[in-house]
Amino acid sequence: MNARQRFHETMRFGSPDRVPYWEVIGFWGQTIERWQEEGLPPDVHNHALFGFDRRDGVPISAGMMPPFKAELVSEDETHRVERGGDGVVRRVAKREHQSIPQFVEFPIHDRDSFRSFKKRFNPKSPARYPLYWEEFKRNVKDRDYPLGIGAGSIYGWIRNWMGMENLALAIYDDRAWVQEMMEWATDFVIELITPALEQIPDIDVAYMWEDMCYRAGPLISPKHFKEMMVPQYKRITGLLRKHGVDIVLLDCDGNHDQLNALWLEGGVNGVYPLEVAAGEDPVRLRKEYGKELRLIGGIDKRVLARDKKAIEEEVMKKVPFMVEHGGWIPSIDHAVPPDVPYENYCHYLELVKKIAERG
Repeated sequence: MNARQRFHETMRFGSPDRVPYWEVIGFWGQTIERWQEEGLPPDVHNHALFGFDRRDGVPISAGMMPPFKAELVSEDETHRVERGGDGVVRRVAKREHQSIPQFVEFPIHDRDSFRSFKKRFNPKSPARYPLYWEEFKRNVKDRDYPLGIGAGSIYGWIRNWMGMENLALAIYDDRAWVQEMMEWATDFVIELITPALEQIPDIDVAYMWEDMCYRAGPLISPKHFKEMMVPQYKRITGLLRKHGVDIVLLDCDGNHDQLNALWLEGGVNGVYPLEVAAGEDPVRLRKEYGKELRLIGGIDKRVLARDKKAIEEEVMKKVPFMVEHGGWIPSIDHAVPPDVPYENYCHYLELVKKIAERG
């Protein structure tokens, strides 16, 4: 069974030869640096070394065109104030170790700034599709691996462009404006991806991104989510299904229990990476949603930093059940952090493969 067949059999609760081997978010750069000091060869393709299944995506750019000019706004003895290419002004400490920046200003702060900001998102900009688009289409025609397409964001993008607190206040102070921005973001995504959907008739999966939850729950009320966002999801997922893409996976950290049913209502039928520290558990979600909800992840990254016994306990309480019941791809519950030893990650992966290949 090739990687494409395996993906479809898994996501459709069929009979794959084994689960796909993915690391859905990947690894911190510092993690790879540490592992190379601990024995990871520095001159190999890590995905090949770990035995991950191939997957690829349609190379469409959804970013700003043009981006903002990156510039130094000001600095003193301890901090720099910088504007990034995303238009966000950040105050960054001058110190050896990285720290979380302080957000000073966002590119969207009122209706006028939004009107100006939109000019950077012309969905028909020539550079949004690769220069050798016709060659790409030929290359993926007879592929044996799953091909995905990015399907945008409704809340997450806007949160990044105007700040979480500003967006939360705007939902109450000027909901019509927020609704306008969400509808515009949806229009942009639809116009951006439609040519690809029309020209590549057999795309396997769509990916969305939100990161709209924290440890205690969503950053927007389920009521507002249902009223403002579900209709926009339906527009995007309706387009996808019209073109045969019926697996729609969404990336969201935090605890999203209050949103799962609403995502399903909007046509999103899969979620990852299932952050354990926020209370997400693939076994519980499978029992709760049955075959409605596809799942990726849910292996606690914190456990991999401990000892092999702890890793074995984490794997055994989740992987055998999830492999048996299907609709799940094993993966760490976010990017693998640098406190995880190379030996521990290899032990985790070996355990998963033994269970998956045993049947």
